[in-house]
Parts: sequence; structure tokens; C-alpha cells
Amino acid sequence: MTWTEIGSVEELVGLVGEPNARAANKVRPALHQLDRAWLEASPFCLLATAAGDGSCDVSPKGDPAGRLAYVLDDTTIALAERPGNRRVDGYKNVLTNPQVGLLFLLPGRDDTLRINGRARLVSNAPFFDQMVVKGHRPLLALVVEIEEVFHHCAKAFMRSQLWHPETWNPDALPPRPQIAKVLDAPEESLEALTAYYGEAYAARLYA
Repeated sequence: MTWTEIGSVEELVGLVGEPNARAANKVRPALHQLDRAWLEASPFCLLATAAGDGSCDVSPKGDPAGRLAYVLDDTTIALAERPGNRRVDGYKNVLTNPQVGLLFLLPGRDDTLRINGRARLVSNAPFFDQMVVKGHRPLLALVVEIEEVFHHCAKAFMRSQLWHPETWNPDALPPRPQIAKVLDAPEESLEALTAYYGEAYAARLYA
């Protein structure tokens, strides 16, 4: 089958069309009070980064609502680094290319909040004391200078029915220990991996 590839902006716009005035003009350079309220209520976001060579990464970030994004002012937010796998792929990207994109979600809501800007890594600052969760003070924070902020439409979430429990099928794939056994740690026993991803795993979220 022959593919027809889009090779220019003109071709793309000619196929998709122009945005309406509301969509084209909704980008703002600073947080509105409604944006602040959204950040306060959001427990989860996706952080998109790209290295200097163009390679990309998207990392999920989560904390209790009210603790995910710390608003320093109308054009600056910070996200705490919590204990993880220490790959820090996105943070490495920021060191060579500071441009980032963030998508903040509210469970049950189909619209989202998007923030694009320039990021830097900070290893200590007075506001770290305001980012403590379950006794964990972050080792570092991603500070984002906002360049664009806007609310994104709900169509993708409506099409996917992401928040509709009747569409959920978590058993469509093997559980995490079995996937890890095949892809990540074939030398480990399934029993050991099941124990690793069990109750102890949740206990280490902020350890």
C-alpha cells in the first residue's frame, strides 16, 4: 500500500484546516486564578522533554492534589522530584534543551491544562519546605518559566472514554510482575518480583 506523507506546513493546514478564532487565540503567557485552582486540584501530569539531539521523553509525575505543582508566581511553577528509578531521562534532556511541555489532568475531567515553557533544575530552595509529602523533602525540583498556558479541549478523553469504568480492562495484559519477568528481570523469580511490586512497593513511594 502506498503512503501519502505530509511534507510541509502548507500541506498539513490544507488537509486539517485552520483553527477557529477561539482556539487560535486562547494561549496566555501567565496563570489565571482558574489555572492556579486547576494546579491545586491536579494530582497527575505528563512532562514532555526533548534533548539537544531531538530525542524525546514523556514522564508521568504524580503527588497528592495540592502537592504536585507549587506555584511560585503567575509565570513560574515547580515540580518536586520524588523517589523513582533514577533514570532521570527528562531531566537529562532539560540540561541540553530547556523547553518542556506539561499536561495537567483532573481525574474524571475530560479537559486538561497545558503549560509550555523553559525549565531548569534546582537542588535546593526555600520553597522546598512547602513541597514536603509524607516527610519527604525533594532532592531537586523542576522549575518551569511559563511561556504558554491554555486549557485543552476534551475530545481525546471523550473519544477514549478514559474515565468510564465500564471501559476499563486492566486484565487485558499480564500483571506488572509478569511483564517485568519477561522484559526487565528474567533472572528474578516471579515470586520475588510479585513481592517487590506488592505492598512494599507502595510503602516506598516517598522513602
